[in-house]
Amino acid sequence: MSDTRSKARHRRGKAVRNIALPLAVLTAAGLTYGLAIGDDTAPQAAAAPVWADDTADGFASVNALGQKGTYGGRGGETVTVKTLADLEKYATAPEPYVIVVAGEITMRPKGRELKVASDKTIVGAGTSGHIVGGGFFLGKGVHNVIIRNLTIRDTHEGEWNDKDHDFDAIQMDGAHHVWIDHNDLRNMADGLIDSRKDTTYVTVSWNRLSENNKTFGIGWTDNVTANLTIHHNWFHETAQRNPSTDNVARAHLYNNYLQDDPGTDIASSYGNYSRGKTKMVLENSYFQGMRNPVIKDSTASLVQRGNIFSGTSGRNESGGTAFDPKAHYDYRLDRAADVPARVTADSGPQSSIGTAADTTLTVAKDGSGQYRTVQQAVDAVPTNNAARVVIAVAPGTYRETVKIPRNKPHVTLQGTGGSRKDTVIVFNNAAGTPKPNGSGTYGTSGSATLAVEADDVQLRNLSVSNDFDEAAHQNMDGHQAVAVRTAADRVLLDGVIVSGDQDTLLLDTAGRDKLGRVHVTNSYVIGNVDFIFGRATAVIDRSVITLKKRWNGTSAGYILAPSTAPDRKGILINRSVVNGDVSDGSFHLGRNWHAGGNATLSPQATVRNTSLSAAIKSTPWTDMGGFPWKADRFAEYGNTGPGAGPASGDRPHLTDAQAADQEPTDWLGDWTPGS
Repeated sequence: MSDTRSKARHRRGKAVRNIALPLAVLTAAGLTYGLAIGDDTAPQAAAAPVWADDTADGFASVNALGQKGTYGGRGGETVTVKTLADLEKYATAPEPYVIVVAGEITMRPKGRELKVASDKTIVGAGTSGHIVGGGFFLGKGVHNVIIRNLTIRDTHEGEWNDKDHDFDAIQMDGAHHVWIDHNDLRNMADGLIDSRKDTTYVTVSWNRLSENNKTFGIGWTDNVTANLTIHHNWFHETAQRNPSTDNVARAHLYNNYLQDDPGTDIASSYGNYSRGKTKMVLENSYFQGMRNPVIKDSTASLVQRGNIFSGTSGRNESGGTAFDPKAHYDYRLDRAADVPARVTADSGPQSSIGTAADTTLTVAKDGSGQYRTVQQAVDAVPTNNAARVVIAVAPGTYRETVKIPRNKPHVTLQGTGGSRKDTVIVFNNAAGTPKPNGSGTYGTSGSATLAVEADDVQLRNLSVSNDFDEAAHQNMDGHQAVAVRTAADRVLLDGVIVSGDQDTLLLDTAGRDKLGRVHVTNSYVIGNVDFIFGRATAVIDRSVITLKKRWNGTSAGYILAPSTAPDRKGILINRSVVNGDVSDGSFHLGRNWHAGGNATLSPQATVRNTSLSAAIKSTPWTDMGGFPWKADRFAEYGNTGPGAGPASGDRPHLTDAQAADQEPTDWLGDWTPGS
């Protein structure tokens, strides 16, 4: 916020949990930024991963051949592998295992297909699990195998019609009960998936199959016994076998998206193919730009229902009688018109699958965690997650900007060091800093080092700073430099240092009509100009507000700049300390920000039961942007210290009765922070 820009009531419950040391400790003489206010934030325990209980649908879920559905290595030990030797050790073992691939593993020699034994789950850790230059082989009798959430890629030798290199991503010869799900399979010398020699009870779901010639072949047998379900897969830039289905007793294909873009190196030869004595049911799939999208032999059966063909050409065939999939398992069809959007968004590896514990992600600069940057861990949080995810950040300085987007709620960002000063997230964007893409400057809100846009986020035991150098950028317009911006509801800062100069802590909401509650406790907020500001309903409790001099060494500034809607609560400072190495009588408690010159706003700030240093002016409130502060809602109650003063027309105090209605619970309503 610039120096001159003119830019609710809730259900009350008086019991708020105090998460801090006693007030006596806070108000002790000499309390400064360097002192801790309880650096003992306890890490949260991880819950069991949800994905570990997932089981196959479709034909892989059917009880047959002595196998009751497909559940992989569930019940066995979960191991994490990062090397080919470890992957081979566990994949070939006779015991059940859940094998989490947490990194890129290169097959040696190139084209190798690692033999997988029965009762295995091989799953990528989020989006990090890559098998490069080879794949997997499931031989005769191998059963109950899940291959999931992996990227398997790059055995292509430069010739698409390559007869010399039979390098597949996944080859199955006589296996049964296999679930291939949420993988990214691409750029292989031969097939992406080969299901051969009576392999049966297979479900292939939510995969991305791309950049390939002979994509998905099924058959290589005179027997007509195989049963396969193929649904919600994205076939993109794949020439043939999408799939080719030969002598399959029951092939159920639904809600797949087959896409061939014009002008690319790979052109489709055909799409779905029913061959030999295959009986195929093809439902609610979407074919875009495909040549010969659906073809059949004269001996095969193919029943089509509800498919959409856009820009296709050539053969589109059906005929004969097939089977009723619902006689074998339950399933639900998506509308064909919805398939492109849904499949492109949700197919392939997912960040919510395969993480060692779905509710704990680890960050460490030295590579000892799952991620090296905080933003990488945030990106790995499942979209629209319903349960809390803890991002545990190891000690270190992380020079990056971090954004927790709206669709990733219930995140706890927590430093794991012994002090909040051990884990630091810092960057130096300012409002006037040019964006690297040339699209203007960041603006105040865009300058934030850490932006919280999701509800129910917690920041614990860490420091967030904006270290923009005002002195070095005196020719730049826009020195506002935000450290933390909140634009969400139920945001907790507990045991945090938030440091900057101008506009340090922006307490915003997701929209003008949205409620945004923030609770800051056991923390430090440091700055000089309007450094706690915004339209949120915010409580700063049992914390230290440290005033600092401006870039040129002068002492002058404002702590608060609320921009509150008339039907909402503004900013409440309670049971805290205001201090700092600045001149006496040089700082206002705050001023009234009518954002955008909006006269309908009613900025509110209350400072109560707080120790005020001599830096606070005897007339602590002042006007902003031509709006008189006395027309808005500013008050004190029960403050102490050399900066406190008696009630007057220029220094309004609450009565005891008024103060009873301005407690933290009046601000926070039905929200209990930390719960």
